[in-house]
Amino acid sequence: MESEGSWRERRREAAAEQAAALDRRRAAETAEARALLAGFVEQVTAAGIAPQPLRAPVVGSGASYRTNLVGWYLKRNRSLAVDADGNFYVLGVRPSLKARVSGLQVEPSDPPLTVGLGARDGESMPLKQLLALRLEAGDDWP
Repeated sequence: MESEGSWRERRREAAAEQAAALDRRRAAETAEARALLAGFVEQVTAAGIAPQPLRAPVVGSGASYRTNLVGWYLKRNRSLAVDADGNFYVLGVRPSLKARVSGLQVEPSDPPLTVGLGARDGESMPLKQLLALRLEAGDDWP
């Protein structure tokens, strides 16, 4: 009969391998998304669409805060953006008096291959499709 200790050890090893496999898959997806964003930056620059100072919209209001970023919004509601270096940003923020006065330092996020995953029905979209729509819109984008 097998000892309980070896069963626990096998379970622990299996869980660790599963976590490692998930990390590898996420890393591969992030790398693919970063490559899509780099291609988008090249295309939008070649199309003559100039980057602009980006503002972070305050969730649930019409207000927005200055940021330290220059780039392109990816969604019309200005909740997602990419900078000239291809970094991905989630811009929606909560109200903050400090940010209202002095602006906001926004850190890049790992880009997903599907934006809006887990959001309401119809709000998720493959990143590749979102970038194509944004490029197609050209300067007619907020």
